[in-house]
Amino acid sequence: MAAIEETPVYRAPMRSRDDAVPQGAGTERALALGVCGIGGRLHPAPRSLEDALTEADAQSGIRLAWRIERFAKAPMGAFVWTRDVDGLTYLGRLVGPWAYDTDDAADAVDLVHVRACDWLAEPIADEMVPPDVRAAFGRGGRNWQRIRATSVSAPTQAVWDAVAGG
Repeated sequence: MAAIEETPVYRAPMRSRDDAVPQGAGTERALALGVCGIGGRLHPAPRSLEDALTEADAQSGIRLAWRIERFAKAPMGAFVWTRDVDGLTYLGRLVGPWAYDTDDAADAVDLVHVRACDWLAEPIADEMVPPDVRAAFGRGGRNWQRIRATSVSAPTQAVWDAVAGG
């Protein structure tokens, strides 16, 4: 019997590694525009993902290129959790491919590598956020990362179904 493929779940802090960018600015922009993203400004702006990976390696090193590649390869429909500056937690689903946002406002908050994301309109009540999601954010950090706990996909799907369906 084949295993049921669960929808991947990601943590997306959307916080720049540039400490001059105010905390929460990237998340605020992402929620307002319906995107999910990561930082890593590239000048000039890349025209393709391949260009972005090459330029990221040249301008900032291979680690940025790897972060961009992991972000770009997350599957359509994957769940994404984020938190705003007030600690409120939001749930979304990736619905678009990687793009480089050339808008000056994207550059200002260093949220330039983006994907369209359907965010639920309201934050998720703390008691509904799966424990493994809380733990992933509790570790801190600024990296986009997959939450690999085996007990995260089904509860995330249940939250999505309960809130999006209601």
